[in-house]
Amino acid sequence: MTTWQSRLSAEIEQNIDHLVQFRRNLHRFPEVSGEEFQTSLSLYQILGDLGLSVRMGPDGRGVIADLDTFESEGSTAIALRGDIDALRIHDCKKVDYCSQVDGVMHACGHDAHTTLVLGAAQAIQALAKSNELPWPIRARFIFQPAEETCVGAKAMIKAGALEDVSAILATHMEPGLPFGKVGFRKGELTANCEEIRINIHGSSGHGARPYEANDPIAAAAQLINTLYLAIPRVTQTHEAVVVSFGQIHGGTSANVIPETVQLQGTIRTLQSQTRTETIRHIHRIAEGIAMATQTEIEVSFDLGTPAVRNDGTVIDLLKENCVELLGMPAIHEVPRASMGGEDFAFYLDHVPGAMIRLGCATPGSSTWPLLHSTRFDIDERVLPLGANLLARSVIACFEPGSRFHTYLLQSRTTSHPDSTSD
Repeated sequence: MTTWQSRLSAEIEQNIDHLVQFRRNLHRFPEVSGEEFQTSLSLYQILGDLGLSVRMGPDGRGVIADLDTFESEGSTAIALRGDIDALRIHDCKKVDYCSQVDGVMHACGHDAHTTLVLGAAQAIQALAKSNELPWPIRARFIFQPAEETCVGAKAMIKAGALEDVSAILATHMEPGLPFGKVGFRKGELTANCEEIRINIHGSSGHGARPYEANDPIAAAAQLINTLYLAIPRVTQTHEAVVVSFGQIHGGTSANVIPETVQLQGTIRTLQSQTRTETIRHIHRIAEGIAMATQTEIEVSFDLGTPAVRNDGTVIDLLKENCVELLGMPAIHEVPRASMGGEDFAFYLDHVPGAMIRLGCATPGSSTWPLLHSTRFDIDERVLPLGANLLARSVIACFEPGSRFHTYLLQSRTTSHPDSTSD
């Protein structure tokens, strides 16, 4: 371990209690997407007190903080991103930091992601102030609102979060892995997520005389059942696709066949060709059901997030620093992409980057609450570990003459690199 790495670890170790308390405070007072005002203000004040250059995100939500130790202008920045919003889920844990906001909790680890980026910022700034950084660096710390509603990343990008940025790094809690394991994957890590909206128009009638109506509820039932059965049969077996409906709205009385029914659901795919073919199949099946039921069926799609596609070289950077910090046993090769979505993907439309998964379950636990669970929690030892890994990786990016530094400098003047490059 080099001198600067030892100092970095010592700085984070010294700050563990503050990181734990900061994360627990976020967990006690969560704010849902679109309402992250107090969280943003708190971060703005802490980062400003550290001496970083700080600005608020759009509408007073989200924070962007910069650290630059270059003496001349024109340097490139490496960004760290943490998301700050919570979910409308009731916290059922029996802990003293249980959510104090009824029906709202950090059930997806965003409080931890935020704490990791803050911890990395505090440690790097401490080394900068004491002139212990091994070489000049430029880092940007992005605290993003509204990840769960898939609008926060785009808003922060529009506000200038990626200006002069060459690469971006992020983490996600992984309750399927024990503390001490770190998940890496080149290429697709998450899925393309698309919302489906379907309006079915029929003609109303008496529930006792369905032959006098064109029943949109019957059409909806046939459509959902046919899609669930047919889509897997028309998709190549090695391609992943998920179609699910989470909302059905129609009717006001038990004995009245309604005029219309609305459906809302989601499509998850990994490959663009699979996405295109799935949309085509859904339209084709809807047309057939409409003809058979004598209804009109309107189908529309709204892209939530594209797939997160991790850049191979950035993954190599993170993996190399992980091995130096924790050793080879910490490395977990993620075997397949998740069908979940992440709006971190929008940053990767502009610059190379990567998201890694940090094991957050206590080793040896037989069952650990999964993401979006009412009892979700983390092994808090992941906080200093993740902060250290992110901070090391940022500093290592700027090592003069290293392949990572050369690669990231080149990325400023070239198109987006191949996300699976080695």
